[in-house]
Amino acid sequence: MTKIIRRNVRITLSSVFALSLCHAFAVGGPPNRGISGGSVISRSSTLPEPSTSVIFSTNRSSLQKRSTRSYGSSTDLTSSTADVDKESDNKTSTNSLETRGGDTTSTHARTSTWPCLDELDRRVIKLALPTIANFAINPIVGAVDLFWVGKMGNALAVAGQSAANQMFNSCFFLLSYLPSVTATLVSKEHAKESEEGVQDAVCQALFVGSIIALIGTGMIYLLPDVLRLVIPPGSAAHAFAKPYLLIRALSFLPSLITVIGYSAFRGTLDTVTPLKIALCANLLNAILDPILIFRFNMGVQGAAIATVIAEVLSAGSFLALLLKSKMIRWSKIFRLPSWSKLQPLLRGGAALQLRNLAMNFTFLAVARATQSIDSTGVAAAAHSIAIQVFQVGGIVLLALSTVAQTLIPNEMIVKTDPVTGLVSGGIESARGTVRRLMSWGFLLGTFLGGLQIALLPVIHRFSPLVEVQKAALMPSYIASVLQIINGMVFIGEGVMVGTGSFLQLGIYTSVATVGITMALAVLPARFGLTGVWLSFGVFNVLRLLGVVLHQTKLGPLSKRMILKKQEAQITPS
Repeated sequence: MTKIIRRNVRITLSSVFALSLCHAFAVGGPPNRGISGGSVISRSSTLPEPSTSVIFSTNRSSLQKRSTRSYGSSTDLTSSTADVDKESDNKTSTNSLETRGGDTTSTHARTSTWPCLDELDRRVIKLALPTIANFAINPIVGAVDLFWVGKMGNALAVAGQSAANQMFNSCFFLLSYLPSVTATLVSKEHAKESEEGVQDAVCQALFVGSIIALIGTGMIYLLPDVLRLVIPPGSAAHAFAKPYLLIRALSFLPSLITVIGYSAFRGTLDTVTPLKIALCANLLNAILDPILIFRFNMGVQGAAIATVIAEVLSAGSFLALLLKSKMIRWSKIFRLPSWSKLQPLLRGGAALQLRNLAMNFTFLAVARATQSIDSTGVAAAAHSIAIQVFQVGGIVLLALSTVAQTLIPNEMIVKTDPVTGLVSGGIESARGTVRRLMSWGFLLGTFLGGLQIALLPVIHRFSPLVEVQKAALMPSYIASVLQIINGMVFIGEGVMVGTGSFLQLGIYTSVATVGITMALAVLPARFGLTGVWLSFGVFNVLRLLGVVLHQTKLGPLSKRMILKKQEAQITPS
């Protein structure tokens, strides 16, 4: 039976790697080449402002600004139409931009698909490093909690705490989608140097977030049996999960304040302040864990209390610094916002709700399937270890996803330097940035997967139970290999957010959720915990297919949609 499982796992993982490699070349092309083997979209495809043409060099350091006629001239329309015909027929390469009004522009060189440590790579690294540090803290704290609870030597305690954490996180992220829009709103107002605008954006988020926190906390206290969604009735893990969840619910409001505070500072391009607060708060959590769990003999309840205290410290620090920075005023926090000011926050957040619902349903289904495998808690404890393995590399890839969310919309806009007059940005620039980020995702995913495999002996020490370590072995290998596609999935979905393709993202995630639900109905019964992680693989492969579809067919940066938009603009009315 073991040989059959290993054979099936090898086949599955080989297929995943092949699909990932195919996507890396399908979207980005081979090194130094792009989609269509190096052909480029003409100026009319990049759709810059009518008065300028934009020329990009491979190293992104050479930019030229050429005067051209407006789109309205008959010569421009004729040449643009000819370019569309050439592109669609694949008869000629469009490496040169068209002639307009007697001016011939220079050859349009494409951004290298693969990392080469040029200016674009340096921008990505500069944005990613602080974000990685911030994202790294949560799984590290989760690993610390898991380590100390695991030292209790009771698999049921680990299983109960894991299930309660999953339930709290699901409730939190299901109701906290609104603050995720805060960074964008703050960034716009900060760029306008509008102190009032920044205060409005942050205070409105805090007002709405407080209402959401009260709803979330109330739901947990009124419906504690919601744990049945992740723990089967009668499971002994209930005795550990319920008290942990009821205490952890008290951190709902401070957690939301922390999220909003982080988003506010990120909107002002300050990522250092949130990092300092997170380090201090979570250091306190790590210190309190062993004291409350063992010295005061509180068990998993002590771990929950330590987390609540750390969250309160974090929220208080953010509020104090927001007040000091004049980003909030108490009078505005408790003032009912007008609908006109509240609408952008609600509209942007609502667009992300479909995806949040699908993701939460998926993780709850995975948690329930894991808890149902056995009643001893061994499978659930092993799953917790595999999740920690998964998050080792996931934080880096998630950070790149956040970079994509902010970098792509910036690159889509044509910008002129007021001092030098140099022009940058545009659709073609954004396409080149997408290709570079996707190649970063593929390479980093492969590297991180290998690193996680190398770290498995260390990670498995989180539990002293030999049976838990043995049960976590194969799922941990699968979690490591899945990072190959996770890199492209996370970044690809970040591109969807950056281009405003919220509905597409929600639909693709929902389809993937249907896929994992079907897989969970079959694979765990046959392969146990390994089957759960194979189902997780199905989920991420379907998400990758959505990314491919968005970047090659349906997304605003896909060649097909650019040509459709171009044809619509040049068609005479």
